[in-house]
Amino acid sequence: MRIAHLSDLHLLSLEGAIPFRLLNKRLTGYLNLRFRRHAIHKPHAVQAAAREIRRLGVDHVVITGDVSNLALEREFVLVRNFLQSDLGLPPERVSIVPGNHDAYTKGAHRSQRFSRYFAPYLRSDLVLDAPGKSDDGGAGRDDAGSAFPFVHLRGPVAIIGLSTAWPRPPLVASGRLGPVQLRALERVLAHPEVRRRTPVVLQHHPFHNPASRAKTLLEGLGDAAAEGRLLRQVRRGLLLHGHLHRRIHRKLHTERGHIDAVGATSASLLHDSDERMAGFNVYEIDDAGTIGGITSHRFVPGQDAFREVPVPER
Repeated sequence: MRIAHLSDLHLLSLEGAIPFRLLNKRLTGYLNLRFRRHAIHKPHAVQAAAREIRRLGVDHVVITGDVSNLALEREFVLVRNFLQSDLGLPPERVSIVPGNHDAYTKGAHRSQRFSRYFAPYLRSDLVLDAPGKSDDGGAGRDDAGSAFPFVHLRGPVAIIGLSTAWPRPPLVASGRLGPVQLRALERVLAHPEVRRRTPVVLQHHPFHNPASRAKTLLEGLGDAAAEGRLLRQVRRGLLLHGHLHRRIHRKLHTERGHIDAVGATSASLLHDSDERMAGFNVYEIDDAGTIGGITSHRFVPGQDAFREVPVPER
């Protein structure tokens, strides 16, 4: 089985960004877009990645958040059109989770805007008992009521979609899973359909936090330690993330083996560095669930082509 991994599309539309909707955290994001981000994040790189993924004929595509910039409705429409037209795969072959930009404001988070726009891609194959929570067809519900985690059972893998996206103050990009989602994740990992497969965990924020506590508070994962305690019984697996706009491969050592924690760069970022230039990752998993090759495909500007580059190990 081959899985392609896209992240941090940052597809932009300022339609709907009328003045009163910018009088919150979106103002700093809007200024960043006006004077910096729009110059380096280009949608044609994302579209080229979709063409290359189709050419490669992968079995499944995962997207680890920050598909938008300001969590505006029009941006989510752009992303949905990208999934349907550019990527051109049915929902059962795509798994997508939100990033901090997709829950940019309290209103976007409270209204479950991401979950509403991408509902066909979030339907879980497992329904687990969640005491005190309503049965919504998902494996559990996070603190804001969204259907995370979800589980997609695909051949030798169990794809587990988590949301680390929470509205934060201006200039803060940290995330967390929350206690309700963590309890649901514990039940997911214990489910026999998951235990007999290789887990592929999707989340926007990386598991490995910065060395600095201050930087962790600003951009890290607040409850990474709690997630690590749940993952310690896993023998092998993948934890796929974005957020850093870098290709990076680290290991999460468990009691029975290790999990490969792999980050994809932004699919739209034009950058001089191989580590950061736009592209996507591909993971090979055999029928027994053994993880084989981990490769990254780097966008070549001016050619709309890709070349393989290593994923740096840390």
